[in-house]
Amino acid sequence: MHDITKLVSSSVLIFGALSGAATAQDKVTFGTNWLAQAEHGGYYQAVADGTYAKYGLDVTIRQGGPQAPNGQLLVAGQLDFYMGGMGTIDSVSRGIPVVTVAAIFQKDPQVLLAHPDAPFTDLASLTGASKMILGKDSLFSGFWPWMKSSMEGFSDDKYEPYTFNPAPFIADPLAVQQGYLTSEPYEIERQTGWAPKIYLLADYGYDPYSTAIETRQEIVDTKPDLVQRFVDASIIGWYNYLYGDNTAANDLIKKDNPEMTDGQIAFSIAKLKEYGVVVSGEAETQGIGCMTAERWQAFYDMMVKAGVYEAGIDISKSFSTAFVCKGVGLELAKAE
Repeated sequence: MHDITKLVSSSVLIFGALSGAATAQDKVTFGTNWLAQAEHGGYYQAVADGTYAKYGLDVTIRQGGPQAPNGQLLVAGQLDFYMGGMGTIDSVSRGIPVVTVAAIFQKDPQVLLAHPDAPFTDLASLTGASKMILGKDSLFSGFWPWMKSSMEGFSDDKYEPYTFNPAPFIADPLAVQQGYLTSEPYEIERQTGWAPKIYLLADYGYDPYSTAIETRQEIVDTKPDLVQRFVDASIIGWYNYLYGDNTAANDLIKKDNPEMTDGQIAFSIAKLKEYGVVVSGEAETQGIGCMTAERWQAFYDMMVKAGVYEAGIDISKSFSTAFVCKGVGLELAKAE
């Protein structure tokens, strides 16, 4: 899979030579993993400001949500790209030919939250929580197995299911709740007037890539130029969303998701920047979307130890680095 780099480069050169001519745009459908929000902003930006069109793409964004099986629609051929993550490792283990081609979030935004006056100082100290309010995915296949395998004192007896209602957490000063860096802290402060303590799991060693671009292996094999153009345009969209005028993109987000507010969007963007979710690590010098085989292997090894994955999976089939780490859009980043 990684030997397609030369083919990709040739395709991009051909596209560049034809860019001045009037050519039909390739129709592309991209599925997100949840309702429209700032965490999808770069994709909406590339639609709103014409970046996808400049790259010869007519992109339709199909937002996800509780009843939207966009991951399955990708496999079924009804989507061309999907906003996934490192779950392609599991797909490979089950013989499903999907591949991650870019990692937009260098840090997974998963957090654990505590009350501001709670006697917790770091992730390991959360063993003193009265209860751990977690979603089932995190309990069985996410960060919870990693926490139990890498730190002493965490056990399932304190587990309580997270129902996306912060009331049980707010009522218990020693409770700890799962959340998303860009979401739950805002809502909790809006309801209570106090800001919770935030423990970003990525800063403690749980470091999967997130908000990645997935596609089918057959598209990578037969249309590498299409993949490259979609990846490059999405990267530029993310730079423009974070550092440029994102008004039109936010209008599209609110059109798709009328419950989204300007306050929530502003909070989310601020946290993405503050914590280096999009621009950190290799992305600082090689561009948004960058990912390395070494980090994929390290994450896989860590989750094998945690009992999430079986040993022996050929994870090289789950990703391709041929389309990223080329410095695309670096000149659009602005110091703040």
